[in-house]
Amino acid sequence: MDCNMDNQTPISAEEPSSSQEFRNWLELPSDVIFHIFLKLGAIDILFRAQSVCSMWRKFSKEPLLFRSIDMRNRSDLLDDSMYNVEKMAREAVDRSCGQLVEFSMDDFGSDELLAHIADMSGELRCLRLVSCHNFSGGALFDMARKAVMLEELEICHCSLSEDTLIAVGNACPQLKSLQLHRRGYRRPHIECDDEALAIAGNMPELRHLHLFGNKLTNVGLKAILDGCLYLESLDLRQFFNINLEGELLKSCRDRLIKVKLPNDSTDD
Repeated sequence: MDCNMDNQTPISAEEPSSSQEFRNWLELPSDVIFHIFLKLGAIDILFRAQSVCSMWRKFSKEPLLFRSIDMRNRSDLLDDSMYNVEKMAREAVDRSCGQLVEFSMDDFGSDELLAHIADMSGELRCLRLVSCHNFSGGALFDMARKAVMLEELEICHCSLSEDTLIAVGNACPQLKSLQLHRRGYRRPHIECDDEALAIAGNMPELRHLHLFGNKLTNVGLKAILDGCLYLESLDLRQFFNINLEGELLKSCRDRLIKVKLPNDSTDD
């Protein structure tokens, strides 16, 4: 057996193949960097990407990157106890330079932040607030008066009165989609149609309505069907105070393109 290793080339001395070459991310075309940053989103840009180099920091201030700001589901990136998330949100809004059209956040915020978003976002079309317990109805109303182009509003596990709903409906005539998510009420005799009547009387342009876990009755549901004539989809899951049968059920199925009934799955 020939054990002479003199003529063998060590692996470390081999020329790297083209597939082994490292990509220089700093030399990417600007349009490619732009699309990468779009996929990253506001949190990743502010928390990571802008720190890579001076060129990326300059690029991270492009207003078009902040037309849609999503501050939800950030636990994998940062610890709220160590970072000022509200300050980060303000910075993202400022970088949009008035071009913000969509803003989403969860589990933080204040009346002052909502006012700042309103002042800087005359083009806002979509607002999503999830488990944001530090907002007042007055702050949301003040924002609605400035965000007159608002088309989509989602309020999930937050306090919202019927008076605020009326004010938002009057201030935002182009509102097309409304989501109000609460936990379902199963206890008897807890019935309330105030929210339903506020929606029916003040949001005639609605196409999509999700009232997950609401306390309305047949009276409120009928008012919505009569007042929101352009309605296409309706989410009635976890509605335990309605008796959906007969003409009311027929009206829902005949008029609406999509309807989710009280006992339908909530897995989504």
